[in-house]
Amino acid sequence: MSRILIAEDEPRLASFLEKGLRAAGHTTTVCADGVQAAAMASDDEFDLLILDIGLPGQDGFAVLRSMRSRGARMPVLVLTARDEIADTVTGLDLGADDYVTKPFVFEELLARVRARLRAGGPEGGEAMALDVGGIHLDVRTRRAEAGGEVVDLTAKEFALLETFLRHPGQVLSREQLLSHVWGYDYDPGSNIVDVYVGYLRRKLGQERFETVRGMGYRLQPD
Repeated sequence: MSRILIAEDEPRLASFLEKGLRAAGHTTTVCADGVQAAAMASDDEFDLLILDIGLPGQDGFAVLRSMRSRGARMPVLVLTARDEIADTVTGLDLGADDYVTKPFVFEELLARVRARLRAGGPEGGEAMALDVGGIHLDVRTRRAEAGGEVVDLTAKEFALLETFLRHPGQVLSREQLLSHVWGYDYDPGSNIVDVYVGYLRRKLGQERFETVRGMGYRLQPD
């Protein structure tokens, strides 16, 4: 189980990240200002730092400088706005290991978290191969099989299926699926989840994905 420090001052986004990462099996700690983030960013306490550049008190650049100047090697994943390309370059030059631009979908961020944790040690990250109910998913190669046959999936279909496979037998609400696959700022009134569950049913079997009335969907593990 990996320990992740989230340095983000926007409460909605911090909560979204914390819930999603905990659901993925990580332990999380949230701080809302750069001074606290710099003080807490220790190789001994955490395995990864998710760092927003626009922190109050001390911005993300200052946090990075402080960490790297004292020899901290903990991987850092920077969050930056899409139009701040210069900031992204600066962050990487200061010692960030990767970046994600806002707005983002959770599965993209989770994939980058897994990559950074794998690079940091053999015990970090989540399972890269998932086998549930005759469905096999290789996260590294983005290959999906059902009953031994390769299934062609779009990027969003793959991300949705991965979410189901990481929670077999568990009822996942439309809001959970929407946040994990389409992002925290996606329209909550959209029916996109229902549409894509329909796509997976057509490709993998109607019986695999149970509709739980008033609650959401569940992947049948058998």
